[in-house]
Amino acid sequence: MERPAWAPQGIDLTVPSVSRMYDYYLGGSHNFEVDRETARRAIRAWPGLPKIMQANRAFMRRAIRFAVQEGITQFLDIGSGIPTFGNVHEVAHALDRDARVVYVDNDPVAVAHSRAVLEGDSRVGIVSADFRSPQDILESPEVENLLDPRRPVVLMLVALLHFIEDRDEPRKCVAELARHLAPGSLLVLTHGSPEGGPVRDGGAALQEVYSTASAPLVIRSKQEVAEFFEEFEMVEPGLVAVPRWRPDSPTEHEDPVVFGGFAGVGRKAGLSE
Repeated sequence: MERPAWAPQGIDLTVPSVSRMYDYYLGGSHNFEVDRETARRAIRAWPGLPKIMQANRAFMRRAIRFAVQEGITQFLDIGSGIPTFGNVHEVAHALDRDARVVYVDNDPVAVAHSRAVLEGDSRVGIVSADFRSPQDILESPEVENLLDPRRPVVLMLVALLHFIEDRDEPRKCVAELARHLAPGSLLVLTHGSPEGGPVRDGGAALQEVYSTASAPLVIRSKQEVAEFFEEFEMVEPGLVAVPRWRPDSPTEHEDPVVFGGFAGVGRKAGLSE
């Protein structure tokens, strides 16, 4: 298989990447044929997946706007993926030109492309690290240099946690990250789920597709997703279907498929450590 010039050395081009599949759903070009073919299989298993990803991005923009309105202009986006139009730093800088953003991803293509896109912007950094190793993220030069630990930070886990298995203790990882955030910090989270959507098999067919990719798809109930907010107080309207979190317009005419997933924002109270 021919390696594109933008692809870092050492990537296994035979294994589909969830990050590059997400790029494909959003209409990006930094993906390989193995990613595109697996993504097409995923769409057959769960029709409307690209619309779900677009709904996630729309929620992300609303959450960033909410954060900036609350006076929070530091963002830590874990599982950030491949930069596409309307990414966190673009939305944040349109609202506050001094906002600081650190992206984190473990996909080499996402990291390499992010570095190319962000080169020369001192307000933004990219870390090659894994959500499952919080210390690697927190102790990275980018986080230490760009984010002030004394001030609130927006911790963004958008469309990430449904790729983290329970055996990797994702709640413990969220709690560890939360422990280092200043009071008033926000957790911005989305999690895919068949609850509320039109998929009839509970997502089993989609899980089968993702079992061949770089990370499995983990189905969780609304209650299980809510447990990720244990260190946070939910912001209204709580944990809801993605389009229903502070929508910009009525949601009655949205495609039913985009309601198959949850979104929420929580605020950290108490004393920081």
